[in-house]
Amino acid sequence: MTLDKLHALFLEHPNICTDSRKITKDCLFFALKGPNFNGNEFAQSALEKGAAYAIIDEEGHSVSDRCILVDDVLGTLQQLATHHRHFCKAKVISLTGSNGKTTTKELISAVLSKKYRTVSTHGNLNNHIGVPLTLLSIKKDTEIAIVEMGANHQGEIAFLSNIAQPDFGYITNFGKAHLEGFGGVEGVIKGKSELYNYLTSHDKHTFLNADDPIQAEKLSSYVKKIGYSTTDHQYYIISLVETNPHVVLEMEGTRCHTQLVGAYNFPNCCASILMGKYFNVPLGDIKDAIESYRPQNNRSQVIERNGLTIILDAYNANPTSMRAALDHFKTIKVSDKFLVLGDMFELGEDAAKEHQEMADYCHASGFEQVFLAGENFNQVRTSFKKFKTFDALKDFLAANPIQKGHVLIKGSRGMALERVLDHIGQLNPKS
Repeated sequence: MTLDKLHALFLEHPNICTDSRKITKDCLFFALKGPNFNGNEFAQSALEKGAAYAIIDEEGHSVSDRCILVDDVLGTLQQLATHHRHFCKAKVISLTGSNGKTTTKELISAVLSKKYRTVSTHGNLNNHIGVPLTLLSIKKDTEIAIVEMGANHQGEIAFLSNIAQPDFGYITNFGKAHLEGFGGVEGVIKGKSELYNYLTSHDKHTFLNADDPIQAEKLSSYVKKIGYSTTDHQYYIISLVETNPHVVLEMEGTRCHTQLVGAYNFPNCCASILMGKYFNVPLGDIKDAIESYRPQNNRSQVIERNGLTIILDAYNANPTSMRAALDHFKTIKVSDKFLVLGDMFELGEDAAKEHQEMADYCHASGFEQVFLAGENFNQVRTSFKKFKTFDALKDFLAANPIQKGHVLIKGSRGMALERVLDHIGQLNPKS
């Protein structure tokens, strides 16, 4: 079946499913393969559950004329996504970066949705499967699509850029994330910059944080750039007013009081403001969109509970984002402060060094009540309390409850430190 014919079939059945356990009526089931599963084996089940067609790449699983045999299911999904992206006339904005991608994507979507019909990446489905699924969610009347792109090794952003073929792009920052896969900080910069490479080589527009020296240097001679800055008046000026604890910023003399904590969220807001201005969203609508946005999914959430103020930032962590969270926490003027920090993953041979440096930074920053959880933090040299497992941390908190003050919870996704909420700030903590 040609790509044109498959796309025509998709327009008749615009719901894509890649999990045979979540079949919806009249969907197209793409039988993807993984390390521990073979979607071809579930083609018949998918059809029986209501899928209109099953796209497979193993002839032996062609159980009916509703099975469409292709050379490679994943490659076909990606090609279909690119084809559909150009069939629809929506402008595509891609963004990547070490930290803040999802929050920035949601803020951009909130701002641009004030004027345009938009779609954006669902959650953090930002990989070689998620990006095609986002593109395939574009409707005929969609005007702007915001596509988040994640990566943990070099070459991945270049690959995703060739699938999405964006009209605009933005890199949030370059930090110490996925060092193991990228091969160090320089590898991170090189890998994330693949989005710039795509945009500049195709004469597309770039958005940039002009105060970031890496971004400024890489785009110094590029003409099609739109930037923001706190001081450089050749770009759109946005000022950070305060972070106590929420970010307050000012644009064109207008104050914007956000629901986001930490100066590290200031650039995320700025990116959405910049894009709103570029796409002619009224300033009042930009302000309303940002002030109405509330973080979810364990990202910089502020929770008030029984005398405690909890900053839950446990969606993910790396040395750059954790230090930024600590820097913000230092600025909060209260007496009782507690840190609950979990291991930072995917640091490779730098893991021991980075965890030791983070513990040392907590000492140097004057924090006294610090709880470190995870195998890496358990090996650092420190006077802070260390726990090899979450259960050990939980048992300690049950016996020594935190009853008042401010608590910062930060760790990598695999630590799932949001579980700490069941053991602090409760009238009757769970054991």
